[in-house]
Amino acid sequence: MKIVSIVVAVILLHYHSLGQDSTTTKMVINKAQKTYTVNAACGTCIFKMKGNNCELAIQFNNNYYFVQGTSIDDHGDAHATDGFCNAAKKATVQGKVKNGKFVATYFKLIEPKKQ
Repeated sequence: MKIVSIVVAVILLHYHSLGQDSTTTKMVINKAQKTYTVNAACGTCIFKMKGNNCELAIQFNNNYYFVQGTSIDDHGDAHATDGFCNAAKKATVQGKVKNGKFVATYFKLIEPKKQ
């Protein structure tokens, strides 16, 4: 009975691992496209946008937009003391506004200058 339990557990773990998406989209800058420097943060916590969850947003052209193409969790722990839910950060982005969201084709945080 013990061997059967082990075999079943191994089979279940194998099938579970097949369901995981191991591909990540790497965002590469397009030198032919304009880049923008924006403020990035949690839309609900920092920018006070309407929403039920913590979600990455940017301030672009004096408006706030939730971001598609990358998520708040792709850039560290959002709830850390310096995370997106506690502090806005500068980012370089490429993309365009579509259906009320900023569809990012490139998103990179700008490291703060050390003093």
